[in-house]
Amino acid sequence: MFIEERHQEISEIIKENGKITVSEITQKYGISDESARRDLRLLEQKGLCKRTHGGAVSLQKIRIMPPVNRNFVDMEIHDNYREIARFAAGKIEKNDTVYLTSGSLGYIMLSYLPKDIPFTLVVNSVDIAKELRAFDNIEVFVAGGRMRKSGSVVDSMANEFISRMHFDTCFITGSGFTAEFGLSNGTDETAAFQRTVIKNSRRKYLLMPSSKIGIASFIKVCDTEEFDAVITDWDCTEEQLTAIESKKIEIVVVNKPK
Repeated sequence: MFIEERHQEISEIIKENGKITVSEITQKYGISDESARRDLRLLEQKGLCKRTHGGAVSLQKIRIMPPVNRNFVDMEIHDNYREIARFAAGKIEKNDTVYLTSGSLGYIMLSYLPKDIPFTLVVNSVDIAKELRAFDNIEVFVAGGRMRKSGSVVDSMANEFISRMHFDTCFITGSGFTAEFGLSNGTDETAAFQRTVIKNSRRKYLLMPSSKIGIASFIKVCDTEEFDAVITDWDCTEEQLTAIESKKIEIVVVNKPK
């Protein structure tokens, strides 16, 4: 097969499936990892895909925002969300005081929270707080104020509550993140609440699925440099990873389950 034919087939696979991995290319065409990555680099230069940590994704996929589903019990949990949550939960240490995001990643993290060490969690989600009643090793504080339909609480009363606390670790999520604009979210209330959490935290982790990286949402929360580390997944593009790394913060790309 000519290289041009292989490139055409690879671009069709990306178009149909939304992505392709280096291992899929090497297995299908019997070429080396280096050759597969070169193919993807050439396809990216032609504007046919965006390279990721382990392969490439379609250009359309980069800008698609997943639907927000705050029915936590019935929501579909994608592999990348699960692995980000698993890794993040492993960062909690004995006797830590931790702020846990009210987003879906916060709920998913419940399955991976340590059960053999004592620590304190501060949450601003009534749904997450309800589930935490089952943990004997966790002391729980719940921010009070006006509850949104989503079950989260981020108004001025919640902000005042959170402003009186100091956190060893915070886990933050958002609607979008770019190296240049930083973290952004959809409402000023949420952004103000998150700024307070970040300001009062010693270790700051941003949990950001690849589909939200490269997107700037409506309201800026903070600069990229505010975080100690960004935890993302294997579909994050090389372009975005390079841009974030230039800000001198740690990037963790979780492994895709086999």
